[in-house]
Amino acid sequence: MNDALSAPLSPTAGARAAEPTPHAAGRTMLLTGNHAVAWAAKLARPKFAPGYPITPQTPILEKLTEFEAADEFDAAIITPESEHSVMAACIPASLAGVRVFTATASQGLLLMHEVLHYASGARAPIVMANVNRTVASPWAFWPDQTDSLSQRDTGWIQFYSESAQESLDSVIQAFRVAEAVLVPAMVSHDAFYVSHALEPVRVPAQETVDAFLPAYAPPHRIDPAQVESWGNVVTQEMFARHRRELSEAMAKVPQLAAEVDRDWARLTGRSWGIVERYRCDGARTVLVAMGSICGTARDAVDALREAGVAVGLVKVRLFRPLPVAALRAALAGVEEAIVLERSYSPGCGGVLHQELRSALYGMREAPAIRGLLAGVGGVNVSPERIQEFVRNAAAYDDGPDSVWLA
Repeated sequence: MNDALSAPLSPTAGARAAEPTPHAAGRTMLLTGNHAVAWAAKLARPKFAPGYPITPQTPILEKLTEFEAADEFDAAIITPESEHSVMAACIPASLAGVRVFTATASQGLLLMHEVLHYASGARAPIVMANVNRTVASPWAFWPDQTDSLSQRDTGWIQFYSESAQESLDSVIQAFRVAEAVLVPAMVSHDAFYVSHALEPVRVPAQETVDAFLPAYAPPHRIDPAQVESWGNVVTQEMFARHRRELSEAMAKVPQLAAEVDRDWARLTGRSWGIVERYRCDGARTVLVAMGSICGTARDAVDALREAGVAVGLVKVRLFRPLPVAALRAALAGVEEAIVLERSYSPGCGGVLHQELRSALYGMREAPAIRGLLAGVGGVNVSPERIQEFVRNAAAYDDGPDSVWLA
């Protein structure tokens, strides 16, 4: 079913099976995506977890406060007056040398925008869960990835997950990646389709996570015994050097994230990769997508394959830094790529569509890239509708503009 970049599937859709070590003891629980994230945060042992409730992120904060009330979560939880203040509290805590977790969604993430730049500039490896939700106006609460994709230039690592299980695993992995390169990381999943949907989730034992995730011990931190400072005014040359160092750290992430994922597979039997190829061997057409729509796309691919149509799926899990080499390898030999978008950048079209065009620019025999705005605002896209997209692909322009499809 899966080819070289994606080994046989485990019982969790999208996960790649591996032989786990004896550390993999855990338990299966029926969890929503949000509660799976809260469990991941608990297992990662942060010491500070500020948050501000916002639909549909609120259950993450609620679950963490339940853990705290039961003396099962050894972290300080505060609820500042806004999401901007939440991130402003996260940064000094991280710089003081403790592990930090937070969560938000939609307008809350937008309100953090200014401070997201500060977090990456301060090299504070905060991990934040974001629940992808429409941004105002008009007001709505449905899944849409515009909130996090509009933060792509803030210097945060970005992962997108398809399921509750992947969200749990990704949050734990994100701590290890972020702390290794000293760059903050965001893990996003879709509102309601993942955030509030129940599914069986394998929750690893605490000892498994402890074996995977070492204690946070940054080389630089706020310490009266060894005085350092952050955020000072610098020269042009110093600022440029700082940005180059951030660039060098980001460049390490694709390989590091893949290695961390393999280590997690050895402990738990679950692997997600950074780019997944599903049934792409011999495919003429490949769907490209992120998040929960990938599950629907798998069903469409299976149905089309049974009908004799050579089609596959490329799932993008790591979006920032964009894994250009992995995307080029995943789409080598493919005639056309159809990007299914759950976001819209006015005046530009689909964000993933444009990013993929950039990644494949100059690639020899690159596929035609067709962008379809097929899930914006949480519009339901059925497997049957995706099959129509594939069968009618020739009718869509492969130019820079994305095509609206309700």
